[in-house]
Amino acid sequence: MLAIDFARRPPPGNVARAGFGVPISAIVAGRRTVMLAAPEPPDARALVEAGAAAAAALAAERRAVLDATQLPPAAAAQLAAGACLRAPHRTLRTRAEDDPWRLRRLTLLVSDPGAALAAWQRAVAGVAGAREAIALAGTPPNLLTPKIFARQLRAMPGVEVDVLKPARLRRQGFGALLGVARGSANPPRVMVLRRKGAFAAKPLLLVGKGVTFDSGGISIKPAAGMEEMKADMAGAAAIIGCMQALAGRNSPAPVVAVLGLVENMPGAAAQRPGDVVQAVDGSTIEIIDTDAEGRLVLADCLAWARQKFDPVAMIDLATLTGSNVVALGGKRAGLFASDPALGAAIAAAGSQVAEPVWPMPLDPAYAEPLRSDIADIRHCVPERFQPDACQAAAFLHRFAGPTPWAHLDIAGMEWRSEADDPWPPGATGFGARLLDCLVAARFEDPDHWPDAGH
Repeated sequence: MLAIDFARRPPPGNVARAGFGVPISAIVAGRRTVMLAAPEPPDARALVEAGAAAAAALAAERRAVLDATQLPPAAAAQLAAGACLRAPHRTLRTRAEDDPWRLRRLTLLVSDPGAALAAWQRAVAGVAGAREAIALAGTPPNLLTPKIFARQLRAMPGVEVDVLKPARLRRQGFGALLGVARGSANPPRVMVLRRKGAFAAKPLLLVGKGVTFDSGGISIKPAAGMEEMKADMAGAAAIIGCMQALAGRNSPAPVVAVLGLVENMPGAAAQRPGDVVQAVDGSTIEIIDTDAEGRLVLADCLAWARQKFDPVAMIDLATLTGSNVVALGGKRAGLFASDPALGAAIAAAGSQVAEPVWPMPLDPAYAEPLRSDIADIRHCVPERFQPDACQAAAFLHRFAGPTPWAHLDIAGMEWRSEADDPWPPGATGFGARLLDCLVAARFEDPDHWPDAGH
């Protein structure tokens, strides 16, 4: 990750400098100076994007200075977060000279380095977690099958890991998830991650869609852009980033993550439109479109985890529907919440870390079209021009049950085809910092642990 320093004065030596429209002292002759528009108003989103823009402008330099003295010291942490998120991530290039990004260290000039450093120390674990989520979501699918994914997670420090392999999944009744995996030569996994050393209480449960590649199955996707479907596990990746952040700052919160890891392929054994599968809770589900696979994965994981852990609240993250992208334009995640207080806390956390969400309706009317003539429920509606994001949330609500629950549809937020501050092209890690901030604000104090009904 980009090294960050805070200081009152520029360091000695030849370093490039950037500032927000104010003179910068001791400009070294011949070195590039970049002036940026000051964030106005200096909210979290403007600050993160400004930090990203500064880092991108200074990318050709190994060391650089960003003059933030006109901003509050705590704002420097948001600038630093943006700079770190904008820095590129692991690639498979074999020639180092092919990488145009040279910036390795950024010094931020502030009026109070101690205050800025304290704010950064609170934020840096979440930034590191987001970068881990970005690295995972950007990994080629042949290098991150469900089996490889699960093997990598075993090494997470500060986290206990349990792996459910296919035989165990069959015994536990994961019929919906196993149906998605039938067409792939790579068998599925369900991962359970639990924070070590957390105080004893009913946990906060995080559930992630981890489709390591989504071809659409029998209902195959168009070829154009299908290579980006390696990021269809971005929900699971964001939760892993959150768990890494919690471990990195030794959070005491009792958080459990359940990740459904599958590959959706059109093999000879793939499930078909018209098939019926049975979920963990015994519900029979009529399959309509095999490209609506994520809600099947989440249904089993939600139902199983709710029964096993009796959580105080559940939140799932998934790149779930194209209609969410149509509705929100890839600018916000869709937030569906059965519990208003939980939804408000998620929205507040998103605003604080510049990962915005937008409240979407969770109305029983959206479940009506999911009635099936041959099963308990069908998982989507075949007709065009349907509110699929809302119907998918209504489907998931059935499996979340009475537990306070929220669903984040992050489709459109997980990937950028071109640089879009604060993110470079590729995966964004959206959701990792939001969840870390949410846990810190709402679920971290054992003396104020929320009851299930709050």
